[in-house]
Amino acid sequence: MSIIELKTAVLAKNDHLAAALREDLAAVGAVAVNLLSSPGSGKTALLEIVLTRLTADGVPVAALTGDLATENDAKRLARSGAPVRQVVTDGLCHLEADLVRDHLAGWLPAGTQLLLVENVGNLVCPASYDLGESLRIVLASVTEGEDKPVKYPTAYRWADLVVLTKIDLAEPCGFDEQAFLDSVAAVNPGVPVVRTSARTGEGVDDLVARLVAVRPAVTDPARHIEPAAPAGTGR
Repeated sequence: MSIIELKTAVLAKNDHLAAALREDLAAVGAVAVNLLSSPGSGKTALLEIVLTRLTADGVPVAALTGDLATENDAKRLARSGAPVRQVVTDGLCHLEADLVRDHLAGWLPAGTQLLLVENVGNLVCPASYDLGESLRIVLASVTEGEDKPVKYPTAYRWADLVVLTKIDLAEPCGFDEQAFLDSVAAVNPGVPVVRTSARTGEGVDDLVARLVAVRPAVTDPARHIEPAAPAGTGR
């Protein structure tokens, strides 16, 4: 019982910080997009292409990328020309709202409209943590099989968009796309699914258009993102 109560308290604190961060991002004219997936889904490869496209189109975009160790993904994503910052969790298997907020404080470039947050590769713990996002995307590759949505229902149930990656490998992998779509529908009926390939560029235009569509219209340049308040001090 005490473990359940502790988890509830932790999630409640995170939800409070996430709601405040979402409001503050909106006030400066930005929205966050939380990208979740298993390790090896091709999330970083696709995100690099998306960041490159958004930057070339003049969309003010920045990215945070979370990993247990190394800055490898940040170095890859920086090739897009977008501002990128690494969040090293030192063993924590997911990002939390206070980690995101602390890394944005004093760093988020003025005028940023889209903040893409690449969560730690994991479909379990990250599913429970709101990061102040306005859009949650779950990615799955054809190499992972068709039943990921029903194996990890929490992650897929709260997705606003599902992105199928590595679609160019579907045939050699023997991937049954309809079975995958049926699995998605079983846990999140009606959620859109975008088919993508980082190698061929398929679906990238659709994904970019969906990201651009979530940008807010209100901007207050006088507002700033402040670090999360220490525990016990309120916000």
